[in-house]
Amino acid sequence: MAMPTADIMPMLPPSEAPVPATRKRRQRRFLGNRKAVVGLVLFGFFCLLAIFGPMIAPYDPGKRGDELLIGPSGDHWFGTTHLGQDLFSQMLDGTRSVMLVGIVAGVVATVLAVLIGVTSGYLSGVGAEGLSALSNVFLVIPALPLILIITLSLPETDDLTIALVIGCTSWAWGARVLRAQTLSLRRRDYVEAARATGESTWRIIGFEILPNLTAVIAASFIGTVIFAVLSEITLAFIGVPGVSEWNWGAILFWAQSQQALAQGAWWWFVPPGLAIALLGTGLALLNFGIDEYVNPRLRSGATKVRGVKMRVGFTPVLPKGTKR
Repeated sequence: MAMPTADIMPMLPPSEAPVPATRKRRQRRFLGNRKAVVGLVLFGFFCLLAIFGPMIAPYDPGKRGDELLIGPSGDHWFGTTHLGQDLFSQMLDGTRSVMLVGIVAGVVATVLAVLIGVTSGYLSGVGAEGLSALSNVFLVIPALPLILIITLSLPETDDLTIALVIGCTSWAWGARVLRAQTLSLRRRDYVEAARATGESTWRIIGFEILPNLTAVIAASFIGTVIFAVLSEITLAFIGVPGVSEWNWGAILFWAQSQQALAQGAWWWFVPPGLAIALLGTGLALLNFGIDEYVNPRLRSGATKVRGVKMRVGFTPVLPKGTKR
């Protein structure tokens, strides 16, 4: 529950001043959600693999050996390929590429979605309508073909370039949702009160509108990360240049091209497929946990604090007939 800040505390009698919730209490409430904890653990696990994976890989991912297409063993935990390459080392090395593209693309797309969606929803006029039209254009363009065309048109590509391309082409859905939410919030009582007190437009957006959009922004970020991960794996699977050589999609490509399933080499395609599923599950559970943590106060709409009707914002709204 959002509590009054210092600039509105004088409006309450000293004996009735509410006690703000402590940071530890909010942390316990979030960490008490099992979905959030499981999602955070899975996401953190893959982040650690992305940072330290290439350092702890037991072999060079591209080094060939004499043990061809053998199953998991003590020397090769995930088995080997048809060239004797260690699949466990390839998985560890490819995790960095997957997580880098997912996180960078998620941040870029979320920032663009917030800037364009909230601005076009709160403001009015030709500029706002133009931003809304731009969102609609990007919304109807098939994302993956657009990413493929842009990536192949660039003279040089790497993981960071692919992440920026995905982020700059996948913000439209988040912007559309944020615009719709902002349109419903801009006429709320606490926003009107802030506007009546002479607050600037950007302060109203930053302190009155954005706190109410926390769950939507988090969902937009996590959804974009999932989309970016799947897009990069797809690009690697179809052989787009510039993607990391040992990306999970590249591992699946070689497993498919060498007919791993027909040869019974399940260890070649199960680990990358399981890693994709676990990462997607962790992000989805984290999204559910954030939504359950934030949404109760959004669903309630308002919380009464000893005579003062407070919304999820910083500006108090006094009930009619209440004397200051």
